[in-house]
Amino acid sequence: MRRLLLSLLLLLSTSVAFAGAPQRALPVAQDTWAAAIRWGDFEGAVNLLDPALRAKQAPTSIEAARYQQVQISSYRDRGESVDFKAGQAVRDVEIGVINRNTLAERTVRYRETWRWDARARTWWITSGLPDLWPKD
Repeated sequence: MRRLLLSLLLLLSTSVAFAGAPQRALPVAQDTWAAAIRWGDFEGAVNLLDPALRAKQAPTSIEAARYQQVQISSYRDRGESVDFKAGQAVRDVEIGVINRNTLAERTVRYRETWRWDARARTWWITSGLPDLWPKD
């Protein structure tokens, strides 16, 4: 049921992106991405990756299983900068991550980078899936 709702949200965001300028489409794309991550729909989030990046860095079955071992407890925007003329955006976020096995919670910082695709009339995320296991 959750995947169906996220798929519908993705479809809605795509239709809004086609109907509007980059300024209107960016918040919709970012909200869709945040919802997918927040609800643990990493497979759905892959659909928002830049197609070139998706072809090179689609998660392996082992990586996908690793994402299933965590639950996201929060997803907070910590600031962004946008250059609509260049078709680029950067947003810093803070993600609360709970290990499903140990129930230990930690916070991970992640920098999203976005690119406007004028031909597809949508924003693609170019930073990949968040690394929820950063090396200290």
